Amino acid sequence: MGESDARTGAFTRRRRATSAAGRGASLLPMNGRSAAGCESSVAADGSRGDGQGKRDRSLETVRSKSKSDKKKRRDDIGDRLSCHKTQQSLLSSASGFNNYRGVLNWCVVMLVLSNARLFLENLLRYGILVDPIQVISLFLKDPYSWPAGCLVIVGGAFVLGTYTILSLKLYSYKDVNMWCRELSTVKAKKLSRSLSCPSAQHLSGGDRKVCYPGNLTIRDMYYFVFAPTLCYELNFPRSPNIRMGFLLRRLCEMLFFTQLLVALTQQWMIPIIQSSMKPLEDMDLSRMTERLLRLAVPNHLLWLMFFYWFFHSSMNFTAELLCFGDRQFYKDWWNSESVTYFWQNWNIPVHKWCLRHFYKPLLRRGFSKIISQSAVFFLSAFFHEYLVSVPLRMFRLWAFMGMMAQLPLAWFVGHFLRGNYGNAAVWISIIIGQPFAVLMYVHDYYVMHYSQEAD
Repeated sequence: MGESDARTGAFTRRRRATSAAGRGASLLPMNGRSAAGCESSVAADGSRGDGQGKRDRSLETVRSKSKSDKKKRRDDIGDRLSCHKTQQSLLSSASGFNNYRGVLNWCVVMLVLSNARLFLENLLRYGILVDPIQVISLFLKDPYSWPAGCLVIVGGAFVLGTYTILSLKLYSYKDVNMWCRELSTVKAKKLSRSLSCPSAQHLSGGDRKVCYPGNLTIRDMYYFVFAPTLCYELNFPRSPNIRMGFLLRRLCEMLFFTQLLVALTQQWMIPIIQSSMKPLEDMDLSRMTERLLRLAVPNHLLWLMFFYWFFHSSMNFTAELLCFGDRQFYKDWWNSESVTYFWQNWNIPVHKWCLRHFYKPLLRRGFSKIISQSAVFFLSAFFHEYLVSVPLRMFRLWAFMGMMAQLPLAWFVGHFLRGNYGNAAVWISIIIGQPFAVLMYVHDYYVMHYSQEAD
């Protein structure tokens, strides 16, 4: 019994010793390795732990990147599915949109349709009134009282216009030669720059230039008389040759628009003017306004056709025959945003003459710009009234007052209207002003001649 207890106690002590040795073995070298080896193994375990941390961090980075990619894809899908963004309406000024070509085409279509309706209404009411023979018969209506009244009016207007143009040309011819004579007496070298007299290098180039007084020849003066300009120069720009195709196109345009002007006058203008006499005699303002608006459309179309016939077809035809190089007879007056811009650009030959021989001399004599501009409008108003009143043999001042009314209109448009509003005001003055003057002159002529005969 005692022996068994001793064996049990010894076994228990051996177990305790073995467990203690096992616990200490973790702190002592094993399998013959030193403490440094143990430390290196510990360091290796640490490095393995750092690598594991880096891998964990990289995994976290990949996970976050994948999350951001997923979020970006979701945002891209949201953008693709989105149908709204910050933007302005096209008709708003803040949008910056300016392509209204379709609106312009729509206006043209509506203009054509409305005028087609008016023309069809005219045909249904009056029938076909176009008769070229009637135009000739107006001048030969009564052989016992020849020449007829229409011949006097039309012929008088043509003759007055011709002599007015000739007078302006001769005035310019006189002025330029006077300037040449004055400059030649002071310093001849100034002549080369101011009045187209060539310098030595120009003479060596082979171009024949004329110097004062070599320009004082009959041939030179006749060339200027027939040239499509009112301002004289010693040496006009010349085109190299005559283009027959260009010349024939201009000739066909002249013939076509001449017939069209006569036809529209017979078919459209005369019936409206005849129907306007009664409202004018009765002073019925509502019917007078209605007749004025009816007359505005055909009168404006005739004015546009006459502008193209005269300033483009006729003057280009004459310039091509004479090899006259300066073909700027008009500028973009249709874009006028002010009244002064219109009058400066729709008739370039007259504007150049007024600027060179009337406006600048007034400035050199000490007059202000406002007074000089008013004087130019006064001169233009005088010639407008002169070319209308003398052939009609009556003095009514409608054309004169219409031209002088351009001064306050120019001030109003220049100070209160800009851009498209100014351009619209210019167009309204052109479309409404001319038929009003036409109605006034026709009414006064009718009252002066036909109403007295009826009485």
